Amino acid sequence: MEAQKIRIQIMNLQNRTEVAELIVNGENSYVEFERDDLQQERLCMEFAALMNMNGGYILLGVEHDGAVSGLTRNPGKAEEWVMEVARTGVNPAISPKWHSLEWEPGKFIGIISLPSNAPNKPYQAKCDSVWISPVRVGTKTRQATREESLRLYVQGGLIEYERMLAHNAGLEDLDRKRLVNYYRNVKQQEIFAEDEIEQWENLLRNSGFICENDGNLVPSAAGMLLFGKNPKRYFPQTGITAVAYVGTEKDYDARGSAYISGPLVSLFQSTEPLSMQNHPSIQRQFSDPLSIVETGIIDNAVNFVRRSINVNTFIDSEGRCKEKWDYPFQAVREAIINAVTHREYAFQGTDIELSIYSDRIEIISPGHLPNAVTVEKMRRGYRSVRNKIIKEVLRDYRYIEAKGMGVPQKIIKEMREHNGTEVDLINKDDRFTVRLWRLPNGAK
Repeated sequence: MEAQKIRIQIMNLQNRTEVAELIVNGENSYVEFERDDLQQERLCMEFAALMNMNGGYILLGVEHDGAVSGLTRNPGKAEEWVMEVARTGVNPAISPKWHSLEWEPGKFIGIISLPSNAPNKPYQAKCDSVWISPVRVGTKTRQATREESLRLYVQGGLIEYERMLAHNAGLEDLDRKRLVNYYRNVKQQEIFAEDEIEQWENLLRNSGFICENDGNLVPSAAGMLLFGKNPKRYFPQTGITAVAYVGTEKDYDARGSAYISGPLVSLFQSTEPLSMQNHPSIQRQFSDPLSIVETGIIDNAVNFVRRSINVNTFIDSEGRCKEKWDYPFQAVREAIINAVTHREYAFQGTDIELSIYSDRIEIISPGHLPNAVTVEKMRRGYRSVRNKIIKEVLRDYRYIEAKGMGVPQKIIKEMREHNGTEVDLINKDDRFTVRLWRLPNGAK
């Protein structure tokens, strides 16, 4: 059974059966076994590591091999000690849930429950006189690397990744054509002449596309991701790896593959404000003509799907020729847009994965859902902002809307109406997966 499911059961029931199953499954990313005479610093490390990841459980009185040795002190005294350590040895202080379970007559296990989606990351543990940020990887707890620390600060809202600097880049690394297209045709603003440098700089600074660093103006991560000529040069983790497989599993025998990189947005051919047009990214079907001069990541990914799936032609009850694709394009497009909009860009070294199998499409975004966001909330419709600047710009282009209903209305509803299948939304193992199912051949 998955650790997430076990956690929920224990928190709700707290009985011997669920605890026994937890012990049988052994230690993992969510579960730690310890004696209750462990050093205080070690307990602090386990507290902070689990809080920095996805929460979990510490079972006191259980050996690392799963043998139940029991608490060495009265359960009430053990609880007092645990709460004192959580209050004084972790920063910010935490209040874990405590439950003691009598395993055998006179032998107790202490169950410490730590919540998922903790809001105040990074949590630090006090080791001697030093505070460090630990993380849990598998069954091991260790100090966070530089990259992991950055992710924790971003997750805690202490750093906005979008405003990170594209070091060694300059204003010339932003695509002027796309910027003009955005301000003039999308925002419907007056734009400055090319030689009006100061006005352009103020405009880009106010938009969050550039930042000042030691007197120099440097593109921000948001500016580079949206409008950069070569975003991957400065932020290597910003592309999409797309593969269409022959069967239902990953295999060397692929029908097609592409590495999709570049700016997120396309350059549209337009002589009038975009709001007056039938915007191609939202309104059109795949078979309609494009008004794109240069494609960006979003439209390139959508086009890859279009090339890789099938369309069936049939005659409807009124004798008209109709087409039905394997998947509803609105759902596919929305899943891709959500991936590039909400992914955890601080999670370096990993691109978004777009995998097309014979029975499904999977879109995998690196990182976890933002704090307070759950799969259940997404299914109902939930607005959350991780990458504020990117989201606002994509909303200006009308790639997305501001209602927060994209998942329930454009993905879940569209798939149900198209072929009656349910969408899988999976938040697990440092990645978030959207899975769309195709009906078997011959199914109606």
